Amino acid sequence: MILTGLAVGVALGIVMQRGRFCVTGMMRDVFLQKQGRGLVAFFIVVAVHAIGLAALTSLGVISPENRTFAPIAVAVGGFIFGLAIILAGGCASGTWYRSGEGLVGSWFALLFYALSASAMKSGFLSDFNSKLKEWDTGWTTLPQTFGVSAWWFAIPLALGTAYLAQRYLARDAAKPKVTLDQPWYRKPLHPYTAGAAIGLLGVIAWPLSAATGRNDGLGITTPSAHLASYVTTGEAEYFNWGTLLVLGILVGSYIAAKVSGEFRVRVPDGRTSVRAIIGGIGMGVGASLAGGCTVGNGMVQTSLFSYQGWVAMAFIAAGVYVGAKLWLKPSGVKQGAVNSDVYTTEESISAPELAGVVPRDADAEPAPKFNIVSAPGGVALKTKPKQETTARPLGNGRYILDTLGDVCPFPLIEAKQAMSELDAGEELIIDFDCTQATESIPQWAADNGHGVKDFVQNQNAGWQITVVKDAAN
Repeated sequence: MILTGLAVGVALGIVMQRGRFCVTGMMRDVFLQKQGRGLVAFFIVVAVHAIGLAALTSLGVISPENRTFAPIAVAVGGFIFGLAIILAGGCASGTWYRSGEGLVGSWFALLFYALSASAMKSGFLSDFNSKLKEWDTGWTTLPQTFGVSAWWFAIPLALGTAYLAQRYLARDAAKPKVTLDQPWYRKPLHPYTAGAAIGLLGVIAWPLSAATGRNDGLGITTPSAHLASYVTTGEAEYFNWGTLLVLGILVGSYIAAKVSGEFRVRVPDGRTSVRAIIGGIGMGVGASLAGGCTVGNGMVQTSLFSYQGWVAMAFIAAGVYVGAKLWLKPSGVKQGAVNSDVYTTEESISAPELAGVVPRDADAEPAPKFNIVSAPGGVALKTKPKQETTARPLGNGRYILDTLGDVCPFPLIEAKQAMSELDAGEELIIDFDCTQATESIPQWAADNGHGVKDFVQNQNAGWQITVVKDAAN
C-alpha cells in the first residue's frame, strides 16, 4: 500500500516540473516584480485542498489531528526557512523537482536539507528543537476557535482566489507573452492548472497515506529527514509512505524533464554551491522548528486553517523578503564595452591614434600639414564610445547576455539590468539554461511592453530569447 506514495510523488513531480511550480519564486516575485500572478497559483492549491479536505472530513473519510501552535518555534523557524530558500534557490518541493532536472546545486541543498532536518527531529539538534517548542498556546485551528465548520473558511477562500485568478487571466490575455513553438507534450503547464492539479493530488494523498497508518497528507520535511535516517541507520520504520512520496517527486521530475528536453546535468560555481549548502541547512532547521515547509505548512496546514500554517507562511514570506533584499541583486559584472569605430572630427584631429592611425617616428617622412586622417571605407565622424554594459555588444544595436549556469531568478535579474542600459529599439539576446526562466523572462517582456523577436531552445535545457526594448521603458 505504501507504493501509492510513490505513485502520488511521481504525479506530483511531473506536475511541478511542467508547471515550474515553486512557492519561493511566487513569493519572491511579489517583492521583485511587484506582481502577485504566481502567488495566486499558490492560493489555488490551498483553496482546492481546503475544499477537498473539508469534504473528506465531513464524509468521515479522514480525521486530521490538528496541531497546536508553538509561536516562538513557528515564527523563528518560518523566518529562517524563508531566508534559506532564497539561498538554496527553491523551496523544499522545488529543490526536489529541480534535482530531477539535473541541477547539482539542488542536489547539495537537498542533501543538507535532509541531514539537518534529521538532526533536528531525532539527532543532536533535537533538544534545541524541543526547547523552542516549549511555549505552546494549545491553539489549533480557526474553525475550532470559532466553533464553526471549516466550510465557513474554505468557501470564501475559494471564491476570493477564483476572482483573483480571473483578473490575472484577463490581464494576461490583453498582453500575451511569447511562448516556444513546441509539440503539446513539451509545453509547460499554466501555473493555475498546475496549482489545481497539485491541490487535487493533495486531497487524494491524505486517505492513501492514512491507509498506511500515516495520518497526514503531502509533506516534504519529515519524509526527507526519514529518508536520511533510513539511509544512515537502515531502520525499517523510516521507510514509509512519505519517503516514497519524496522519491517519487524526484522520479517524476526526471521523467518530465527528459521528455521535454529540459534535463541536463548543470554544475554550479563555487559561490552557488556554498549558498546551496547553507540554504539546505537553513531549510532543514527552519522547517523542523516551524512544523513544516511550504508544503506541510503552506499547502496542508493552511488548508486546515491552522494557526501554525498561516503564521508560518507569514514569517516565511518575511524571510523571503529580507533574503531577496540581501542577496538577489545584479552581479555588476560588465560583459563588454560598446566600442564604436567612429569618432568626432575634433578627436580624429587631436588624437589620430583613436581612429587607428599610428603616430610617425621623428625620422620618418613629415606628416601632412593639416593632419587629415584618411579612414578606409569612408569618413568616420560620429559618436564617442558608450560606457561598459552588462551585455556584450554585437553591433547595430544588438547585445548578448550570457547567463548560462545562473540559477533562477538571476537570468531575469541580469536581463532587467542589461535592458535598463539600452536605448529604445535596441535588442538584447539572452542565453540561459534555467528552466523557470522560460516563463519568467517572456512574462517580464510582456508585462513591460518589450517585444520578443525570437525564442528558441538550442540545446537540452538551453534557450535563447531576443527581446527588443520598448520606447516607454
